Amino acid sequence: MKYLSVVFVLLLAACSQSDTESANTGGGDLARWQAQAENVTITRDKWGIPHVYGKTDADAVFGMLYAQAEDDFNRIEVNYLNAMGRLAEAEGESALYRDLRMKLFIDPGVMKAHYAASPEWLQKLMNAYADGLNYYLHTHPEVKPRVIKRFEPWMALTFSEGSIGGDIERVNLRDLEGFYGDEPVAALAETRFVIKEPTGSNGFAIAPSNSATGNALFLINPHTSFYFRAEMQVTSDEGLNAYGAVTWGQFFIYQGFNENAGWMHTSSGADAIDWYEESITRREDGVYYRYGDDERKMKATEITLPYKTEEGGSASKTVTAYHSHHGPIIAGEGDKWISIKLMNEPVKALSQSYLRTKAAGYDDFLETMRFHTNSSNNTVYADKGGNIAYFHGNFIPRRDTGFDWNKTVDGSNPATEWQGLHTVEETVGVLNPENGWLQNTNNTPYSVIGDASPKAEDFPPYMATFPENYRGINAVRVLKDKKDFTIDSLIAAAYDPHLAAFDVLLPKLFEDYDALSADDPRRAEYAEQITFLKAWDRGARVDSVATSLAIFWATDVVDVARADVTGFSDRYNRDAFIASVADDVSLEALGRAIKKLEADFGSWQVPWGQINRFQRITGDIVQPHSDAADSIPVGFASAFWGSLASFGVRETDTKRMYGSYGNSFVAAVEFGEKVRAKAVTAGGQSGDPASPHFKDQAGNYARGELRPVYFYPEDIAAVAERTYKPGE
Repeated sequence: MKYLSVVFVLLLAACSQSDTESANTGGGDLARWQAQAENVTITRDKWGIPHVYGKTDADAVFGMLYAQAEDDFNRIEVNYLNAMGRLAEAEGESALYRDLRMKLFIDPGVMKAHYAASPEWLQKLMNAYADGLNYYLHTHPEVKPRVIKRFEPWMALTFSEGSIGGDIERVNLRDLEGFYGDEPVAALAETRFVIKEPTGSNGFAIAPSNSATGNALFLINPHTSFYFRAEMQVTSDEGLNAYGAVTWGQFFIYQGFNENAGWMHTSSGADAIDWYEESITRREDGVYYRYGDDERKMKATEITLPYKTEEGGSASKTVTAYHSHHGPIIAGEGDKWISIKLMNEPVKALSQSYLRTKAAGYDDFLETMRFHTNSSNNTVYADKGGNIAYFHGNFIPRRDTGFDWNKTVDGSNPATEWQGLHTVEETVGVLNPENGWLQNTNNTPYSVIGDASPKAEDFPPYMATFPENYRGINAVRVLKDKKDFTIDSLIAAAYDPHLAAFDVLLPKLFEDYDALSADDPRRAEYAEQITFLKAWDRGARVDSVATSLAIFWATDVVDVARADVTGFSDRYNRDAFIASVADDVSLEALGRAIKKLEADFGSWQVPWGQINRFQRITGDIVQPHSDAADSIPVGFASAFWGSLASFGVRETDTKRMYGSYGNSFVAAVEFGEKVRAKAVTAGGQSGDPASPHFKDQAGNYARGELRPVYFYPEDIAAVAERTYKPGE
């Protein structure tokens, strides 16, 4: 009966397709989509999490993209508009230089050639990716794409690595506009009293020797903008069975686990990108640049940038882009132009991203690392065999250490060329350390296992450029000297509330206060606040007044530091913090913090949870916030202060602080005879405010309470909300 049904559908599709369908399905595509949908089953559990099954990996990818589109097609389209340099077609002229940045690296013709030359197994997955999205659009005519009416298989290669920013976004848009734009770029307005949340993530791995059950444990804690990734499981009869966080529009689990292994990526300080100063000469036939004793001609390419006008029509701008053999020109003036060189291997990157999800153990996973295309990330790893490992970066060019690679180097000097890549074995790494734990928080790899970590002097300076951060200090503190971790105590460690930055900042405040003369009016004026802060255990909690006071005070201190301290960095700040609180700054900042709290909340004695809130109102990519709308108190704070559970805010016109970046998807995994896991997603699975799964996880998220992960078919069936095939 099923066979006859499929035949009938095929005949019907072939004989009676409407003109509208033909435009979106390419003639006979509909029959193929419907036939493939028959090989796919999607089960939504009680939280709306999709568990996608396909007979083949390609079937599973088809269902995976269909399910993602059901939850938030807008985020998928925006990710590809950004990846392909087409955002201005939806958002207008303001996005032109963001588009140019991508088009300097992403050429559709080149990507189509890469697709045609890619291995057959990968082509099948790319075909299924496009088919799943196109079938969704066909079966949901009410969904109106802003720009991309039809997805093509090659498009998957434009967004192949998974990071929130990726290497290309290291190109400064203001510099790019300054070089290619028609008018001088205006200065940026100053932003005050908002802490820029450090980018990156946390990954912990616990060996069986430190586990109460004798099984390896694993923490997945990416810090991204909220709702940047979806949670899902994808399985097939070809050995695919991965669970975790998938970036909208991609067909691989980016951070997650299968029954045998888990992988977690953190932002890497490995130097994978270089800037070259090119000495140029303009001639009648083009632009030349010096290289050694010769001159080479710059490659000049006309790039057309379409954009939506304010009236809703279309227009375009054409830019002549230049490339040296190092890479595109992205800044410069006069006869000194700046080019950038970075990893751009989309087929290898997409292959690595997918194949690691099928790793059966450490040896398999190690082989995927040999692609060397997970360029912006470190990787924390654990598996069922009891292995735990740390891989530092995955694309590190070998260079002449006589140059300072933190700075722009002379592009005319052949000695500045890359000399191949460091192998995995040559890179900082740890496998099965004797202490039984490891961590990375986008910090130095030279504290990955505490005091026994690899030593910086054994590696070239460009191998690792991130120094220690406060989360790293906290991570070592909560992991060392513990021998009986369970999945729940690992979660507790991941949410430990201690804010290590205040171990540096507060002593200076207390020193300045204690040094006040007996007749200084500030001694009495600040006595109560100083008493609160001295009694504080430096932990962020919803009911803590001291947390509010300390963070408002320290935020003011950072504002001063940004303006006055040479070399101050929002990411790496320990020395700058100490320098910034000199010369009475700490006491002046305390006075301003008290006044701000009183002005905004009527008193300086405000519990942190009344200020620090989680709120999800709309499905917009950039969330609006309102003090008049419902919100939930959150105890954890910004990673800037060392909060392991990151909760960063952006500037708004509200008085309360609403999270927009940080903990997004969190999972704790135990690799035993059967894999066991708990997880939570910011807000909920769906981007539709009308869905019951739009913010059904908000309470769990705000409290740091992870829910069970349903991994096995019998467990999924027990909590199934709906089981269906794409198109039903």
